[in-house]
Amino acid sequence: MAEPRRASPPARVRVCVRLRPCSQGDPCIRGLDSRSLEIISWRNKKETLQYQFDSFYGDQATQHDIYAGSVQPVLCHLLEGQNASILAYGPTGAGKTHTMLGSPEQPGVIPRALRDVLQMTREASCSPGGDEWDYSVSMSYLEIYQEKATVPAGLPIREDRDRNILIPGLTERELGGFGDFERHFLPASRNRTVASTQLNDRSSRSHAVLLVRVARTQRAPPRRRRVAKLCLIDLAGSEDNRRTGNCGLRLKESGAINASLHVLSKVVDALNQGLPRVPYRDSKLTRLLQDSLGGSAHSVIIANVAPEQGFYFDTLSTLNFAAKSKQVVNRPFTQETLQAPGEAGPVWPHPSLPTAARKRPPEDPGAIAGLMVSSFSPPPSSLLPLEQLDPRLVQRLLGLEQLEKQQGGAGRRLPLLSTPRRERVALLRQLEETRSELQKLKERQKELEAAALLDKACQPKPLHHSKAPPRARKQAVVLPLQQGKGTQGPSPAHGGNGLGGVNGGGWGVDCWAGGPPAGGRSLPQPMSPLQGQAAGPGAENQAPGWELKLRPDLLARSRENLVALLNQGSAKELRALHRIGDKKARLILAWRQLHGPFSQVEDLQQVEGMTAKQVASFLKVSGGGAVLLGASQCQAGVGGRRWGAGEW
Repeated sequence: MAEPRRASPPARVRVCVRLRPCSQGDPCIRGLDSRSLEIISWRNKKETLQYQFDSFYGDQATQHDIYAGSVQPVLCHLLEGQNASILAYGPTGAGKTHTMLGSPEQPGVIPRALRDVLQMTREASCSPGGDEWDYSVSMSYLEIYQEKATVPAGLPIREDRDRNILIPGLTERELGGFGDFERHFLPASRNRTVASTQLNDRSSRSHAVLLVRVARTQRAPPRRRRVAKLCLIDLAGSEDNRRTGNCGLRLKESGAINASLHVLSKVVDALNQGLPRVPYRDSKLTRLLQDSLGGSAHSVIIANVAPEQGFYFDTLSTLNFAAKSKQVVNRPFTQETLQAPGEAGPVWPHPSLPTAARKRPPEDPGAIAGLMVSSFSPPPSSLLPLEQLDPRLVQRLLGLEQLEKQQGGAGRRLPLLSTPRRERVALLRQLEETRSELQKLKERQKELEAAALLDKACQPKPLHHSKAPPRARKQAVVLPLQQGKGTQGPSPAHGGNGLGGVNGGGWGVDCWAGGPPAGGRSLPQPMSPLQGQAAGPGAENQAPGWELKLRPDLLARSRENLVALLNQGSAKELRALHRIGDKKARLILAWRQLHGPFSQVEDLQQVEGMTAKQVASFLKVSGGGAVLLGASQCQAGVGGRRWGAGEW
């Protein structure tokens, strides 16, 4: 019994460069060793740009060297159920078709790979234990011409539920030997669209794709089956229409080729940058290469370059594409399925396989006979040869039978297994949606509670609810609220004038009768008793009015302080003034050094850059608002309240 396969470790895309022999002039590129090369810098011809790849093949390398060094090592993964891909990339006339097809004397990658694949299947079937397996090899061939797969059918490219790329309607031929391959492939390759340009007599006008499918099926139950796909792709070369002389149909073909190659470069960039969306669907070519780049295949890119000076920029572009392609990482895995004896389906996944490689069970609940135990049938363990099954599968099967016995014996089915798959999926989806809605409602409730608490904390408390005396700010003295008794005013010791309330039920107002408090600020003066008696009911709800007055003596003193600061202050002290920045402070110091001290604040208008409007604004902020004298229009009434003097 074969050992269960697991997902292979990530495999980086292997990139090798092949240099075509130089036909004329001095070459612009040369190899340094078996992995490195250098090309002349287009900015400075005395400098070179160096590149390093997995392999480098010079102009003396043969077809066998390239195949044995880069292609043959990846073919062994096909029998393990893992995909492989060989891609030839480069400008037109660089030798891609020669590398992939070759000639009868020097066969290329495609005939050599098919010969080795057929040989591997024959050797595997003749090896010890090989009589337990059946091997089959089949092939399909198509070309992508002007963004259409296989002219003129225009076949679509689809993706199955296991994310495998397939082409519905594409003919597939079984291969019994290398003769069958030549009989099917040679006529198909001759029908490939080619045309003559100024750079190449037989320029490929389409991307040629050969798909080889290798299947390995176990003859005895549980009939394990491993299917692998080998993609051999000969890309059409990128073209510069200024040099090829394309026009008409050739120009249209060249535009389609360059567009698909540009999307291929975008796919590589997206994979290297880890973008969430990779533009595979922007082109038929990249859609077909979805397994090869960033997918589940062991990939090899053969970059063909030309050494002539006329191909310099095409060669440089090819090297840059190859350099970024070697950073792409694929994740191969073994595609193994299990089949019921004597039928093609249903197909069951091996428990050790990754999710992407597993076959889903069919939608018809009647086809699930392997897991759904009938009440009129014996246990499955008595029908299957347990000694030939995988131990993990046997353990799961016995566990299901034991669980069924615990739930009520053979006459009762398990609720989970007896439920049709569509209903089960619908119930699980509905449950998940309900949980998601509940989670959203809980989050919304938390947000509303937090917003309510924040609004409550930000709302100011009304003054009539405040029981504590207001805080004193700076040098102002605010007397606490006191309820007056009858018509008695505050004590003369407090410096206040008594104001009686109506019917003895009013509140007194404590104000200063003397001069202004320290700090040069004037506090509101109390209203007269007549004003207090004239107030009617409800006057306590009216807002206190203030009459603002300027103190001339303090205003003059403030201006003197400003003039002294302008004459003696440093740049740092000047910047502390309102509307005075670093630039204006330097201008004031320069003017003071040239013309002497300021006599008044208005002399700032003589400073360069200071307008009369700016000086007036400066005086309003710094000098004019030094002292304000306010008078409170307090009123007393029934149930009225006393307002303390505030700071201005």
